[in-house]
Amino acid sequence: MLKQQAGDGKRTSLHGNWSSRMAFILAVTGSAVGLGNNWKFPYIAGQNGGGAFVLVYLICVVAIGMPVMMSEILIGRRGRRNPVSTMELLGKEEGSSGKWRWVGSLSVLAGILILSYYSVIAGWTLAYVVKSAAGVFVGASSEMVESEFNAFVGSWQLVGFCHTLFMALAVFVVARGVERGLERAVKFMVPALLFLMLVLLGYSINSGHFGEGVSFMFTADWSRLTWGSVLAALGQAFFTLSIGMGAIMAYGAYLPEETSITGASAAVVTADTAIAILAGLAIFPLVFANGLNPADGPGLVFDTLPLAFGQMAGGMFFSTIFFVLLSFAAWTSAIGLMEPAVAWIVERLNRTRAEAALIIGGAIWVIGFGSVLSFNVLSDVKFLAGTIFDNVDYLTSNIMLPLGGLMITIFAGWVMCRNSTSDELGGSGGLYKAWRLLARYVAPIGILIVLFNAVS
Repeated sequence: MLKQQAGDGKRTSLHGNWSSRMAFILAVTGSAVGLGNNWKFPYIAGQNGGGAFVLVYLICVVAIGMPVMMSEILIGRRGRRNPVSTMELLGKEEGSSGKWRWVGSLSVLAGILILSYYSVIAGWTLAYVVKSAAGVFVGASSEMVESEFNAFVGSWQLVGFCHTLFMALAVFVVARGVERGLERAVKFMVPALLFLMLVLLGYSINSGHFGEGVSFMFTADWSRLTWGSVLAALGQAFFTLSIGMGAIMAYGAYLPEETSITGASAAVVTADTAIAILAGLAIFPLVFANGLNPADGPGLVFDTLPLAFGQMAGGMFFSTIFFVLLSFAAWTSAIGLMEPAVAWIVERLNRTRAEAALIIGGAIWVIGFGSVLSFNVLSDVKFLAGTIFDNVDYLTSNIMLPLGGLMITIFAGWVMCRNSTSDELGGSGGLYKAWRLLARYVAPIGILIVLFNAVS
């Protein structure tokens, strides 16, 4: 059951609270663990020196990702509103300005735009569950796998249908509310995701090339680590934790007062990083077992791995498991991306959860067709960063998320008074001082580096 705040003068959330610390950790982990862990992290590591990249990535996660996440959660819990209203309310309370609502608006808009193209890629994973279960890739050559992929993305009707189906799944969960929708979904899907990952890892261990995968992941090839690799690690750390897009702040608004923000953040960061590394350990042995290239880029998941599964005993079963895993990861992330905008509609426009979910889901679905058509009908229409899909991806990942995260961290570290932040983080000891140092200096500098690199 949802627990309401005690009568201690603290604000309460209109939407209720998470029933437990574990529910919150599962929800934030579900939001953070998405295609970025299972799709993007392995191939970026493969392109940037394996273990050397992993080490830099871990440093970025701890020094920048975690303090920004803690900042979002404490702001969310302090305000107990949607990100827009929370930033406006706290801006006034802290003696600054209600204009901080624009930072909340930026985060909510970023989440909407990200989900508009994210749902298209997530739709691919749904299609590949069906293709895998039907044995499409069994014994297929590289040409056949590539042809299958090109034929699929070349059909705007098929891609559009999968995009529609995925958005319907996201709307269904969010419409049911915090307790019956978000919490119930993540309590099932996050453990299921981890179980499927471990099953796939066991399969990889028996592939005969697990040692190569471990060596590739943890042997530091510093010769391949460039300044661009460091920036990629920083950007990946930022993106994979779902910070800067309103989801963490919205979830923080439902966090019970007695829950430690520092402890919960550490648990989420640990789980998110562990799953990213597990994904690499599960994927790379299969790649090496089939003599394929671990640095194949985005095609690693939809071209390289189906080929690998197709050549191995039990490949049809484990390929299906892999794409079910990706679908679950994408689904938990999608509901986190929708929640801030839905909460805003409910609070500001006095709509029901179901109405708000349909409104936001419908808007995202319409915007997403720009990305759907980017792979077929409008594939030749390119401007600035490339196709519509490329531009939305670039705008959100390289500009909106870092900018939102920067402003959120500045707000928590510089605008909010020490009493407010120490009250939320539970004292003024060594951990609080470490957060304050990282949030005020280290994280903003790191984020500015990403921003300058993106616009230069």
